[in-house]
Amino acid sequence: MASKIGVVGCGYVGLVTGACFASLGHDVLCADIDADRIEKLSKGFIPIFEPGLEELVREGIASQRLRFTTSTRTAAEESEYIFICVQTPQLPDGNANMSFVEDAAREIAGGLSPRSIVINKSTMPVGSVERVRQVAEGAGAVEVHFVSNPEFLREGSAVYDFLHPDRIVIGSDDPVAAGRVSQLYTGLHAPILITDAASAEMIKYASNAFLAMKISFANGIANLCAAVGADAAEVTLGMGYDRRIGFEFLKPGPGFGGSCFPKDSSALLALAREQGVPFALLDATLEVNASQISRIVAMIEASLGELNGRRIGVLGLAFKANTDDVRDSPAIEICRRLLESGAEVVATDPAGSERAASLLPGLRLGPDPASTAEGADCLALLTEWEDFRWLDYEAIGATMARKIMIDARNLLDPAALRRAGFDYYGIGR
Repeated sequence: MASKIGVVGCGYVGLVTGACFASLGHDVLCADIDADRIEKLSKGFIPIFEPGLEELVREGIASQRLRFTTSTRTAAEESEYIFICVQTPQLPDGNANMSFVEDAAREIAGGLSPRSIVINKSTMPVGSVERVRQVAEGAGAVEVHFVSNPEFLREGSAVYDFLHPDRIVIGSDDPVAAGRVSQLYTGLHAPILITDAASAEMIKYASNAFLAMKISFANGIANLCAAVGADAAEVTLGMGYDRRIGFEFLKPGPGFGGSCFPKDSSALLALAREQGVPFALLDATLEVNASQISRIVAMIEASLGELNGRRIGVLGLAFKANTDDVRDSPAIEICRRLLESGAEVVATDPAGSERAASLLPGLRLGPDPASTAEGADCLALLTEWEDFRWLDYEAIGATMARKIMIDARNLLDPAALRRAGFDYYGIGR
């Protein structure tokens, strides 16, 4: 049966949540204070690069199951379920900034009815359900139910992840409210875990921190492989065949980035410190990740002898492939350090170039990989876009000042690059 759903926030999480619920047959009203964004969304134009999302949004609009508004209160008034999907950026001390969540709770409070269920969808610290309850009730909400339903969406495959979840986690001290929220997902074949609010909130943080730790472990192993002459690509392949370990998130690279792993790991570590619980493993995860960027820069410098005055072509700026998100992207920080060292940096990315250029004024953009490489002393592949795997590197190398490839994602075939005349350097290879 179709339900009326309000979504507060039209960023990555909110827009995917709204469009996917509409595709499941629900009536969805998405709200955002950015009037320009709402105008574009209402016409079917989405402001982010996410495979399959634009088509889903347009289908929702055409069916009239998906609508957009700048009025958060209207979204609350017209809906039985209200998902809070606003940002929770990292504060200097590592904790999550809850000010946007609290603002949303105040804005919806006056439009809520006794049957309303407010659902925290954004990643929020343990205790956030109670915190949102207090803010909303302080702003006039009466007899409203509050639930945690964390998202587990990967940028680049968020639509698929929503419609084919590994699990659906719902946390509430009110089993009736939790049961009602679970019914929204009818039609999706996945285990539904109903637990208390604090446990649901912790599941999200623990999951992201574990995956971040797995990436840092792979990078630590890769660095050790480089020291002893082993091939990190072969080592992690051999590990991944063990079903207890698996292949996912076990690839060496420039470190994890994006809007989730860095801030969620930092927030969990900040919580551990506040509670007086030692968590050396998570501390080391973040330390290894930070050091990996320095290692990539050092590799580039070692291959060139020096950075000042060198021209470096960069392939990839987004924090991962299949997204235009450059938030906390290792590629951005590497480019920043190269520029600060006096290098000329020319970069290209299939989706993230414009966003990256706004963060790095000294960065030059190439329209395509071939133009980016022309005249370069070195090429650095920093994002694992599949397009980069199949480039004609023999032709590209012919236009370069020096044929040096720093493959920070271990995406390319070292033997093929060497046959094309490149000095090839991978991570732990």
